[in-house]
Amino acid sequence: MENSSYLVVYLGILLALLSVATFFVVRQVWVTRRVEVTLSDLQTKVSQQKGNALEYYELGSLLLDKKLFAQASTYLKKALKELPDDEVENSVLVHNALGYAYFAQEQFDLAIRQYNEALKIRPDYVTALNNLAHSYERKQLMPQALETYEKSLAAEPTNATAQRRAESLRKRLA
Repeated sequence: MENSSYLVVYLGILLALLSVATFFVVRQVWVTRRVEVTLSDLQTKVSQQKGNALEYYELGSLLLDKKLFAQASTYLKKALKELPDDEVENSVLVHNALGYAYFAQEQFDLAIRQYNEALKIRPDYVTALNNLAHSYERKQLMPQALETYEKSLAAEPTNATAQRRAESLRKRLA
């Protein structure tokens, strides 16, 4: 009798674990499918007619997520061209995303230019500061990288990435 109760408990635990795993798999499939449909719809729309800045930005962002960096940069550049003059604040996000696309393609000078464009508009944009510093690091411009991480920490003292990287650079430069 005791063995059969262990078996029932074991099967119950196994069934619960399988149910949880199934939930997460189905959820991931649903999210992926939704992203693919959105991507397809946007690509179809902008190929048939001129898109707006938001559509180009969304399309570029989805392509960044899929690691299609060259395609993403094309759409992000279109987003910048289509962005109305009164939406300068939104261009910060596009410049940062475009910088990331260039960074991922190891085009560090272009990435640095885009991050600096974002920072001209919003000097305390911590994400662009961290990205700019990382680009400097990849170009072996360690003093500029440290200075940029310190600017990031001035804007957000609890920034774990900037804290960790700045400390590492201080040790390397000492």
